[in-house]
Amino acid sequence: MVSSSAPTTNRIRGILGVGFWVQGFRCFPWMAVYFFLKDGLHVDPSTLQLLQNSANLPMVGKPLYGLVSDAVYISGQHRIPYIVFGAFLQAVSWLAIAILPPSALSIFCISVFLLLSNLGASIAEVANDAIVAEVGKQPTTSSKKSQSSSSGELQSFVWIASSAGGVLGNLLGGIAITRCSPQVTFLFFGVVLTLQLFITIAVRESSLNLPKSTSNAGIMKQLSQLSVALKKPEVAYSIAWFAASYAVIPALTGTMFFYQTRYLKIDSSLLGISKVFGQAAMVLWSIIYNHHLKTVPARKLIAAIQATMAVFMASDVLFVRGFYRNMGVPDALYVIIFSGLLEVMFFFKILPFNILIAQLCPPGCEGSLMALVASAIALALIVSGYFGVALASYIGVTGDDFSGFPRALLIQAVCTLLPIYWSSCVPDDKESTARKKNL
Repeated sequence: MVSSSAPTTNRIRGILGVGFWVQGFRCFPWMAVYFFLKDGLHVDPSTLQLLQNSANLPMVGKPLYGLVSDAVYISGQHRIPYIVFGAFLQAVSWLAIAILPPSALSIFCISVFLLLSNLGASIAEVANDAIVAEVGKQPTTSSKKSQSSSSGELQSFVWIASSAGGVLGNLLGGIAITRCSPQVTFLFFGVVLTLQLFITIAVRESSLNLPKSTSNAGIMKQLSQLSVALKKPEVAYSIAWFAASYAVIPALTGTMFFYQTRYLKIDSSLLGISKVFGQAAMVLWSIIYNHHLKTVPARKLIAAIQATMAVFMASDVLFVRGFYRNMGVPDALYVIIFSGLLEVMFFFKILPFNILIAQLCPPGCEGSLMALVASAIALALIVSGYFGVALASYIGVTGDDFSGFPRALLIQAVCTLLPIYWSSCVPDDKESTARKKNL
């Protein structure tokens, strides 16, 4: 039996805490990227959104990284080396962007470095997610109730770590935009990644007591196990519905960024505060979920979040039409509270869904299946971004003409409601219902 002693638990939480905190802190340089593209390279909203979503293409390859992580051991380790390699790729990318002169940073050049950085981030995230799934499935007790609760607590812990990184990253990012050049911001983040690299190298995976594969079949065996998992209707249908629930929503983030900064003249520091408010809401959400909502069936909770997102999008229609402004509510106040909350609400449903999938995941392919889920979400968000560019172009919304923006936002809200009608694809969480009866 795998040891569950306090020192081991602390080491696991330490390595995951650093990894997920850095993952959340990645928002820090990205705000500078947006302003650099807008003010330095003078791109339009559609180009900004295309670059933003295209940079996430490496995230789609997460199933491959998961298969390799599950099957290929490096010096007897199959998680820590991948976290180290991911941190290395990210550090090299951001330090290169920081060191190169601004005149050398063309759209193509910065796109390549962002792709490389996100490749490293996706590899590290796969390894971190796999550790969470493995630890959550370890037989620390004979009770499924206790085991599932332990899984939920670790999920909530890493969620809090990621959100805490996001809070600090957005807060510092908003301040850095007004006081530092983008290169200084990129350099600082490169140093943070370098520190993560050295911290992770110092950890031996054997000290984490993670389960080792008993198979020598390598990647083909992992493919076979992943195939078996996906043949389960409750797994395949859940992932398909969850990805579709993102893909059908036309994202208008690039247009909204230009509307807030160019049309409303919202200061970058206020945008940073808005994102901080959103990340703080994510921390609060994880705490509320861990203490009060773990017993709520996943399908019901996810559908409720989806409906709430649509309500907030409908509120954005009123915001752009000036309804709240006419009521005396300042634009900046709305952006800080509602825009920040809507931005992170897209990710609220990931926490209960990941816990559900971790419970349904067969032993031995945790990394592969969780990576597939992350890949499906990444691909869906990219499709959503492209869908949004197409919608903005069709409606005729540009960086200088926002007359059709309310109509685009209304279409976005309607599209958000559509997946609720097929939420039955997500199975009832029978374990959650049982836990609720036992409380």
